[in-house]
Amino acid sequence: NNPDNTSTETESTNYRLITLLTILLIIHINASKLIHDHSWRMSRLEGLRANSSQFTLEGEPFRILGGSIHYFRVPRAYWEDRLLKMKACGLNTLTTYVPWNLHEPERGTFNFQDQLDLRAYVSLAAEMGLWVILRPGPYICTEWDLGGLPSWLLQDKDMQLRTTYPGFVDAVNLYFDKLVSVIKPLMVKGGPVIAVQVENEYGSYAKDEKYMPFIKNCLQSRGINELLLTSDNWEGLRYGGVEGVLKTINLQRLSFGKPLMVMEYWSGWFDVWGDHHHVFHAEAVVSEILERGVSINLYMFHGGTNFGFMNGAMDFGTYKPQVTSYDYDAPLSEAGDCTPKYQLLRNLFSQYHSEPLPEVPSPQERRAYDPVVIQQHLSLWDSLHFTEKPHRSDRPVNMENLPVSNNSGQSHGYTLYETTISSGGTLNSRNNIRDRALVFVDRQCVGSLDYKTHELTLPDGKGHRMLSLLVENCGRVNYGKALDEQRKGIVGDILLNHTPLRGFNIFSLDMKPGFMKRLSDLKSPSIPGFFQAKLYVDGPPRDTFIRLPGWGKGAVFVNGQNLGRHWFIGPQHFLYLPAPWLRSGENQIIVFEEQKADDKILFAENPDHGKTIDVYKLPFCTLL
Repeated sequence: NNPDNTSTETESTNYRLITLLTILLIIHINASKLIHDHSWRMSRLEGLRANSSQFTLEGEPFRILGGSIHYFRVPRAYWEDRLLKMKACGLNTLTTYVPWNLHEPERGTFNFQDQLDLRAYVSLAAEMGLWVILRPGPYICTEWDLGGLPSWLLQDKDMQLRTTYPGFVDAVNLYFDKLVSVIKPLMVKGGPVIAVQVENEYGSYAKDEKYMPFIKNCLQSRGINELLLTSDNWEGLRYGGVEGVLKTINLQRLSFGKPLMVMEYWSGWFDVWGDHHHVFHAEAVVSEILERGVSINLYMFHGGTNFGFMNGAMDFGTYKPQVTSYDYDAPLSEAGDCTPKYQLLRNLFSQYHSEPLPEVPSPQERRAYDPVVIQQHLSLWDSLHFTEKPHRSDRPVNMENLPVSNNSGQSHGYTLYETTISSGGTLNSRNNIRDRALVFVDRQCVGSLDYKTHELTLPDGKGHRMLSLLVENCGRVNYGKALDEQRKGIVGDILLNHTPLRGFNIFSLDMKPGFMKRLSDLKSPSIPGFFQAKLYVDGPPRDTFIRLPGWGKGAVFVNGQNLGRHWFIGPQHFLYLPAPWLRSGENQIIVFEEQKADDKILFAENPDHGKTIDVYKLPFCTLL
């Protein structure tokens, strides 16, 4: 009870109380500031809006200067290089499609890893300071097999793609459950995605008035609240819209009282086998569009490659498969070079920036490796030992309905149909070959069948002989109203002297990596067959182009990667081989050849696109 001690304790208590009150006051002030800052940030991050004649983003006027680069057409190691070059050209927005058939190659089996890591790609764009517009489909067109729809949908003989047919609706719902879980964190309040497209060019299809509202609901019901938009060509504008969704147009523009946007300003055009390489001088029209205050998306800014068997096809009365290269005469070439078109556009876009544009990254080094000699051979017939057990069927079975790939069917590549015959005569396909068949009798080639050639005379012979039809899926149509009819292989009866053939052994030759690894060698070359060479790389690998001037038709595989198709009819006379798919030291190259083989493989530093034709000189209707 010492008075001095009581005084000291009182002072100590008061000091602690003042300290506590000071701390609480600081917390209160900081909390108020945090709340204010958060409220301000939330008001700023209100996303892309189209409520007037001009877009706004974060509450400020915004002009979309966009370009398309598809992650699935560019080796992942080069994503950064291509996006840096986009930024250096003065663009502020990346657009990309999302291919359902790659992300769900078998029913219920999803892949968003490695080359297909969509979240990593969009996040990388954000690091570059680019906004993103996603075009998730489910149909994407883009000169891609079946427009990005998975082939296993066609196992249902009654399937009606791009409609509210229950089988299609169920599949879309399951896919969107997975897809939205991947992309939702990337929306503008947590990432760079400022807009999402509802389907693609439905106005040119327009079979079901309930379909577009269904796709819109697929997005919104799963929490996608960014600006939604549609994209159609001029003819499809009347039918492709949906209430509450901004319309944009391909090539041209139309939107009253709303921001004007050309969702696809075609910077070039795609190529088909047997035609010319298309070029397109787009710079002057881009300048006019920008002067009018219109937002724009260059399709494509960088095309890349239809690696593997993923090219699509067109069919407006005549089936025409598209080539492996998707160079598209774009500002960035297939190998990522800055073309003269790039330089012109960079100068143009720089006028719409207050700060100097970033420096353009240095070009990737390339190398013309020395020719390599074929060392090992394996005939098609001997390779059958490395396939799955053949499917036995009385009638032909189309590719998609074969019991392979966990009963999701065969999607791509070749299918071999074999049966026995006891006579020669007239073989008639009744146009049931999809798309091209080499025909063999006792494994000797006697001709081919395709869309144009439906009949073939088989030589006479004694006793029972083996009839083989090696059928290639050259690429499913990706645009138009023939999507439901894109089953491949043999899709109906084949007649010999007016009698349907029966009793088939059917081999699936999808040439996936597992099959390619199982191949072993024989010493005598045979056509069709697999031809192997070794490329030795001294030092760091460099980009290159494979050339096969003495070869006929087939596909090329490097270290298990399917580079795509080769065909002597052009216009493409090369295959792009990216450096990341090579390794220092020994590399394996396998050519599957159908028609004519050489004894060597050549390399070049630059591509050979063949003869060119200016798109401006073509009738506009031939482009749609």
